[in-house]
Amino acid sequence: MTTETNTALDQAIRQLAKDARAASRGMARASTEQKNNALLTLARLIREQAPALRAANELDLTAARKAGLEAAMLDRLTLSDKGIESMAEGVEQIATLPDPVGSITDMNTRPSGIQVGKMRVPLGVIGIIYEARPNVTADAAALCIKSGNATILRGGSEALNSNRAIAALVQQSLAESGLPAQGVQCIDTTDRAAVGILITLRDDIDVIVPRGGKGLIERLIKESRVPMIKHLDGNCHVYVDDDADPEMALRIVENAKTQRYGTCNTTESLLIARSIAGSLLPRIGAMLKDKGVVVRGCAETQALLPYAEPATEEDWVTEYLAPLIAVKVVSGLDEAISHINTYSSQHTEAIVTDHYGNAMRFLREVDSSSVMVNASTRFADGFEYGLGAEIGISTDKIHARGPVGLEGLTSQKWIVLGHGETRR
Repeated sequence: MTTETNTALDQAIRQLAKDARAASRGMARASTEQKNNALLTLARLIREQAPALRAANELDLTAARKAGLEAAMLDRLTLSDKGIESMAEGVEQIATLPDPVGSITDMNTRPSGIQVGKMRVPLGVIGIIYEARPNVTADAAALCIKSGNATILRGGSEALNSNRAIAALVQQSLAESGLPAQGVQCIDTTDRAAVGILITLRDDIDVIVPRGGKGLIERLIKESRVPMIKHLDGNCHVYVDDDADPEMALRIVENAKTQRYGTCNTTESLLIARSIAGSLLPRIGAMLKDKGVVVRGCAETQALLPYAEPATEEDWVTEYLAPLIAVKVVSGLDEAISHINTYSSQHTEAIVTDHYGNAMRFLREVDSSSVMVNASTRFADGFEYGLGAEIGISTDKIHARGPVGLEGLTSQKWIVLGHGETRR
């Protein structure tokens, strides 16, 4: 890249961010009716422009095939008729969600006579960086519109034409609803340097939300000067306690590991109490083997499951995203909690138990963003939690933790209502 090109790109991204900052004020003061109108208009436009969206998507697919992208990537990239309809339905669902902006909570009257409380407000400008799924363009834009934020979208280069087409419909829907079209902007270049510029603009970008693979997020952690809502790994655990119901444990482990292999809330490690391992682990192992899942286990696991491969220290921290699982026999709850808090990525953990005290200790002492009792880790999802939709999962402890929905895209400020009171 020449110096002139680099300078032009830098100026273009900085202007994009300044335009977003200006638009964020109009987005923040938008009424619920305006925001819902914009979303319903967007859903209508997506359906009306389905042929144009498919044509744009076909350009991306043609280029991806020529580049030799694997089948799984092509599948994520494809906008089918069903996918376009699902995208429109998703936008409509966000329109039905309660508007968090402007809600006032925790009001109380102080001895001085003033009333003190909190009001929920948008974060401001959100930069969203994601990879090959073009439907994220509509989902992310809709969540930011409903939460009163301006957003800058930077999708994967593989979906450039699809993202352009969807973003144009978003801007049209904003303009038709009396909202600033630049409330949602799409970075219109495949140059990776654009991301490097965006994540340094602290004055105009309030938060970055990365949605993608580990490599992308590791890069942003190293380089970003803007706060992020993120998670790096999904090394999730199921612990089968001494007092677990065997049939429930079998069902939960099967679902948590084998329903889908490539999601961040899929269980990657199984811990089982020694007192029941002899009777239950062979049944669990047989189920996993029948499903084609490779088991890597501790010495006790290998003794009970002759087909298990030896687990290394690396296996306890690995997010496989594949039909692999790490299995360890533990002495009981204390060792399970210690193991999880040592090796977990703080995403989602579950205990299977009929012992109330053990369940409560697990909930209190396991330090992850979602902690479950007698349920599959696959439930760690914004839709399943009743958020309607999510922008992503956060394993951070400040601001938002776990699935991040509309409320997670807002903050709170203190408000004071007085009647002429003055401080003595």
